[in-house]
Parts: sequence; C-alpha cells; structure tokens
Amino acid sequence: MKIGLVGYGRMGKEIEKIALERGHSVPMIIDVDNSDDFTPENLAKCDVVIEFTVPSSAVNNYLKCFKSGVPVVSGTTGWLHEKEMIYETCLKNQGTFFYASNFSVGVNLFFELNRKLSRLMGPYSGYQVGIREIHHVMKLDAPSGTAITLAEDLVREMPEKRGWCAGPSGNPSEIGVVSERRGEVPGIHSITWESEDDVIEITHSAKNRRGFALGAVLAAEFCLTRKGIFNMNDLLNL
Repeated sequence: MKIGLVGYGRMGKEIEKIALERGHSVPMIIDVDNSDDFTPENLAKCDVVIEFTVPSSAVNNYLKCFKSGVPVVSGTTGWLHEKEMIYETCLKNQGTFFYASNFSVGVNLFFELNRKLSRLMGPYSGYQVGIREIHHVMKLDAPSGTAITLAEDLVREMPEKRGWCAGPSGNPSEIGVVSERRGEVPGIHSITWESEDDVIEITHSAKNRRGFALGAVLAAEFCLTRKGIFNMNDLLNL
C-alpha cells in the first residue's frame, strides 16, 4: 500500500517507520516546508493519506483528499466544530474518512472501559467523577482530544451531567478536566470517582508513541477497501 503522510513531526516520523516495517511505501510526505507539494498529482501516487497536523490546516487537508478521491485517516484534534460539513462532504464525494482522537488500541479499549464503568457507577450518587491528563510540553491543545472524548462519553452516559469544563469544577452537573504539561510525557489519562469514603481510579499511561502510530497504520489498511465514515470502534469491532 502507498501511504501519503501529511504532517511530519514526531508522530509522522513514527508512522513512517511503522508503515515501512509493515511493507508499505511512503511516496508523499508533506510538512510546513513543502506544503506546495500537496497537489492532486502527488495525491494520485497514494492509496491513502494519514494526516497529523494542526486544527488550522486539517479541514483543508481533508477536502483536498476528498476531491482527489483518496481515503484520509486523521488524528488531528481541535477541528470538530466543522465535523458536520466534513462528514457531509466526504459522503457526497463517496469518499473515506477515518477519524480518531487517539489511535492507540489500548486507549480505545480504555474508552470502552470508561463507558462501562460510568454505567456501573450510575446508581451511586455519592461519587463525583473527574478527569486528569498529562502530556509533554510540546502538545498544543489542552485538554487533549483523548480527554475530551473521555469527558463526552461520560456526559452521554450520565443524564445528571450537563457538560464538561477545562480545569476543576465546583459544579456537580459538570465534569472537570484538569490538564498538565511536563517533560516528555507521551500521555497519561485518569478518570477518578471519589466519595466521602473511597476513590476508584482507572488510568491509561502511554510508554511511547509507537502504539498511536501503529493504530494509524492499521486504520489506513482498514480504509483501503471501504467507503464512508469510520473510527476506532469500527476497526476494533467494539
């Protein structure tokens, strides 16, 4: 399979490494220094594009791929206010779009565990839930896309919650999401349920970026023969 990379930072380089290990080629690499090379001619060399950039450029990147008929896999967060338009455009063009806030297989199993635990905790009103996430100092968005996914899943599962907020919350109808940036931490996410008597906590800690990169390549392989909108639940059959 021929994979185009749009975004060649730490994640892009790790994805390239995994792709080559799995027998794929990478005929197109686009980064800030050669954005003019992101053309229909170069897209035509690719079976699928994996996109890890920034919110300000992600939407236009998706549209270019749809227009050229190339499936796109994206892990860029912070663009979801445009989600409805992107999904409609993809389907109108009979395209393929795979989005995940986190491509790690372990994190997506953690998402499922979070949803199941929230359902178990539903009858027990004495517990308050909160989220904490820690990432490296180079991460631009806060809260992380993964933390937002965890929070939104909790809101969907808990009728008494009206939403989430960045930082600690004193409002029992809101879920507080606390963010911390330090060192080279790849990513730590914890959900804590606390009562007057005890604490229940589940945590996912990434050791490195390899798990995220492998998931993105698996998603690209999944998209090669499919049309439509997909996410990690489709890939993992959750």
